[in-house]
Amino acid sequence: MKFAILVFPGSNCDHDCYHVVKHLMGQDAEYVWHKSTSLEGFDCVILPGGFSYGDYLRTGSIARFSPVMAEVERFAGKGGLVLGICNGFQILCEAGILPGVLMRNEGLKFICKGVTVRVENNGTPFTSSYSAGRVLSMPIAHADGNYFADDDTLKALEDNGQIVFRYSTPDGRITPGANPNGSLGNIAGIVNRRGNVLGMMPHPERACEEELGGTDGRGIFESLIKALGR
Repeated sequence: MKFAILVFPGSNCDHDCYHVVKHLMGQDAEYVWHKSTSLEGFDCVILPGGFSYGDYLRTGSIARFSPVMAEVERFAGKGGLVLGICNGFQILCEAGILPGVLMRNEGLKFICKGVTVRVENNGTPFTSSYSAGRVLSMPIAHADGNYFADDDTLKALEDNGQIVFRYSTPDGRITPGANPNGSLGNIAGIVNRRGNVLGMMPHPERACEEELGGTDGRGIFESLIKALGR
């Protein structure tokens, strides 16, 4: 399987994603510069975390105009698997590939810490390696992770099973205290209606090795490889 790791000016988690895909999961991976106009030959596209264009104007609002994003939209439109992590999630929302928007954290501060999230939907190509309701430990690192959508969009996400992860307590309860950034419904990750595009704020690529604190994030990549194999 061949993974495209997109690189925007200001990306800083591209090497982390490459390391996991290439060296831990044993898959082919290639960096793709944001000015590229082709994703030919790739099976999966990852938009990594970071601070594309320094987060100027609004997170992801400039990166969404990069030439490669037209290709990402076409790739996703044909059913290709797309994973957006942190800034990647923000870019996908700004591009209209995922619904809603990521706003400034409720506390107006950058947050960098470990959190726990509950798997709400394990029937996606990104989560089939997990059991429904499993609680995962992963780190977050963002200033704009406060997910917001209007009432109709939120209802559609709920009704269609598009909410994939919610911030939870370690024992799986969805509480205000478990919500680090004010996201509506404790939302930490969603898929598009078709289910082939996932955006999430926690960093699974930073939770793939015991030496770095845990391996709960590996299931994302294992699920992707399994889905691509089918």
